[in-house]
Amino acid sequence: MTEKLTGLYETILAELGENPEREGLTDTPKRAAKAMQYLTKGYNETLESVTNGAVFESETDEMVIVKDIELYSMCEHHILPFIGKCHIAYLPTGKVLGLSKFARIVDMYARRLQIQENLTKQIADAVMQVTEARGVAVTIEAKHMCMMMRGVEKQNSVMKSSVMLGAFRESQSTRMEYLQLISN
Repeated sequence: MTEKLTGLYETILAELGENPEREGLTDTPKRAAKAMQYLTKGYNETLESVTNGAVFESETDEMVIVKDIELYSMCEHHILPFIGKCHIAYLPTGKVLGLSKFARIVDMYARRLQIQENLTKQIADAVMQVTEARGVAVTIEAKHMCMMMRGVEKQNSVMKSSVMLGAFRESQSTRMEYLQLISN
């Protein structure tokens, strides 16, 4: 795939009026192809492979939060980055997930062409599936280059999205506890 992508990036450079053969650009198509493959590597990953069986028995049934997981994704509308952080909470029912697996789940879905709303839902559904929790909450705060670098060019805008499943959707006090804890 790298060879075909390399050729496509050469074509893009030529269509932009650049000379893909000039000194500064001779290896750019190959580097751009490798970068795009890395930025979209989530297509080649599965929930099973990223969690790798790291679900452990636990008696805890209180809220568990992993806060400020950095994320880097690509807007599917403009193929420009959006960058931010993700907060995940869940209410265990006898099983907990290894801490690093939350970041791996975020990365797996973020490393696809994406919109933030869908990314938030995919992460919440995945955590619910893996942990069989009583509830899952996911909030993402991100800055979108498609809004900052082009179009309306608004540098300080931040998009926030959230998905509440199970007890987080059904119980206002549970939802409020989560929102208070992630805002501190």
